[in-house]
Amino acid sequence: MSREAPVRYSRVLLKLSGGAFKGPESAGLHWPTVFRIAEEVRAASLTGVEIAIVVGGGNIWRGHEAAAQGMERAAADYAGMVATVINALALQDVLEGMGVDTRVQTAIEMREVAEPYIRRRAIRHMEKGRVMIFGAGTGNPYFTSDTAGVLRAVEIGAEVIMKATDVDGVYDCDPDGNPEATLLREVSHLDVLNRDLRVMDATAISLAKDNNLPIVVFNMNVEGNIVRVVRGEPIGTIVGQRVIPA
Repeated sequence: MSREAPVRYSRVLLKLSGGAFKGPESAGLHWPTVFRIAEEVRAASLTGVEIAIVVGGGNIWRGHEAAAQGMERAAADYAGMVATVINALALQDVLEGMGVDTRVQTAIEMREVAEPYIRRRAIRHMEKGRVMIFGAGTGNPYFTSDTAGVLRAVEIGAEVIMKATDVDGVYDCDPDGNPEATLLREVSHLDVLNRDLRVMDATAISLAKDNNLPIVVFNMNVEGNIVRVVRGEPIGTIVGQRVIPA
């Protein structure tokens, strides 16, 4: 695969929340949004970077909400894992329709629709230029898809996690509730934990910290931002070590 422009990374993991798939809708899949995400991923893949994606399922199912209504927490979380696979298969189908060779692996075996998660096989797929999509979280209840994203990134040797959000990066306080909120261009893993900045859950941030894995938090709604991140352009917020030159 030829590279259209220099890229900073050779292998990345893109973390997409379930909310990214619902677009302007309150829940479910908003297909124009799914197509837009897929086009962004396709454009990034043309740069030559190896891409893995971890998807959430909150647009379809939220385990903590079901648990609050009386459902046993582990069962609610397993249902949420199934929801992530729905998003993974939808994204795979759209990407394949765009000519992007894609594989889905799941932490819970669903052999009729996806491969089981096997680290070495996933890496081999990426080395062959295929986009990897990981579904079903870690395969364990009580762990978020953010934690699954960090875990998979460490396992496959990704150089950075690209955390897609609907804001421009990490702020020192909630920008929705405080017009004086300041965008932070760089922040350490420890500061995220100490200041409770809500980039990811504490387990995910701690795992990233322990493995010196940087996170770039960026706005997914700005066209071309995925490519900008893989090229090392200074957008969003860097969590961890400096990964983008000033």
